[in-house]
Amino acid sequence: MKNSYIQPKLLLAFVFSAVAIIITSCSDTCEQTRQLVYYQPVYSTSAHVKAAVKLEAPKEMSQLGRIYFKDGYLFINEVGEGIHVIDNRNPSNPKPISFLAIPGNYDLAIQGSTLYADSYIDLVAFDITNIAAIKEINRIERLFNNYMAMGYLVGTANGILTDWKRVDDVQVYETDCRNTYQPWGGMYYDAGFALTQSAASSFSTKTAFAPTPSSGAGIGGSMARFTLSGNHLYALDGSNLDIVDVTSQTSPKAKNEIALSWDVETLFPHTDKLFIGSQSGMYILDLKAPENPSLISKYDHVRSCDPVVVEGDYAFVTLRNGSACGGFTNQLEVIDIKELKTPTIVATYAMTNPHGLGIDSGTLFICDGPDGLKAYDATDVKTISQHQLAHFSSIQALDIIPYQNVAMMIGSDGLYQYDYTNIKDIKLLSQLPIVSK
Repeated sequence: MKNSYIQPKLLLAFVFSAVAIIITSCSDTCEQTRQLVYYQPVYSTSAHVKAAVKLEAPKEMSQLGRIYFKDGYLFINEVGEGIHVIDNRNPSNPKPISFLAIPGNYDLAIQGSTLYADSYIDLVAFDITNIAAIKEINRIERLFNNYMAMGYLVGTANGILTDWKRVDDVQVYETDCRNTYQPWGGMYYDAGFALTQSAASSFSTKTAFAPTPSSGAGIGGSMARFTLSGNHLYALDGSNLDIVDVTSQTSPKAKNEIALSWDVETLFPHTDKLFIGSQSGMYILDLKAPENPSLISKYDHVRSCDPVVVEGDYAFVTLRNGSACGGFTNQLEVIDIKELKTPTIVATYAMTNPHGLGIDSGTLFICDGPDGLKAYDATDVKTISQHQLAHFSSIQALDIIPYQNVAMMIGSDGLYQYDYTNIKDIKLLSQLPIVSK
């Protein structure tokens, strides 16, 4: 039986990137009245959520999440809302062709002609054989029992928690600072939660719900929480790993759920191994028994956000600081994985605030947050910093997929694509902008 409860204070620290520690000078007890903003949960029925799934005309991009590439098409997640479908057969002129509306969508993966996506607590399968007429063909209900929003289970007797409504300012009398506030900067209050005025100004109902390649599969970015290996889909569900058999693409079957760690963040498949990035290190799992993965080893690092990609005998890990992850480390680590049981760090390089990364035949791309996109010749892992190939500094880079000499990158202001046929002359091919709301 699945465990449907995980301590929210461990899973939800990432929700407010702009919130500092609220009380810094509390003693063991304190007495004060604070003006806070109260948010009340909004519940929807399962039928209402399902009815909102539909294929629509293209819409402007606003807040991008995951990126996925398959057979000349890009599928880009609009955080919490669905998936932009883009014809990218000519990356110099990408053409948005539709928007697949999926309430509560944060991740996706594609096997053959079937797209798998989350919708709050459900896994939904879509037939994309006809890209102009994508349709839902199946779903596994309540697969994701550990999706949580601000510490509240998404699926409850009240329905599915789908939004937070700002109600009003409230005055809260406090007598114990230490036990009142959660690490994400607020406090549980009445049926919902309350935030300081400053935290409320940056609160997003979209990100409040954000869940903490093989033959026939597409290619995902390094920040992915869904991935495919062989005939199995692996999906992070809070601190757990859900395993779904997709041998029959139209009839996915939930097979197993294994406990990992509260701080797991990203998945990256390589041969018959699964590399899992977490805030405290990199896990390596053996997938020879695909429905019962076994831990080979764990490489520990300082507490930090941690996506990982692998090529040959090396894993490349970016560490960054941030409210979700703590720590003050911003760097690239290169780990020797020739001996999977004893991964060993071989090089470290300072970065600004690295997010996603990708590698193709020794060309390493790093999305260095506010310092833009950087490309390196990484064939000699001990001299990477000495071989920078390009630096596009005027963008906020988030995640990237390098494939067949085209680097497809999402940033905070849109989709960028680069031609790296000549790695000594990497060029911008196209850009699709984001519309600020």
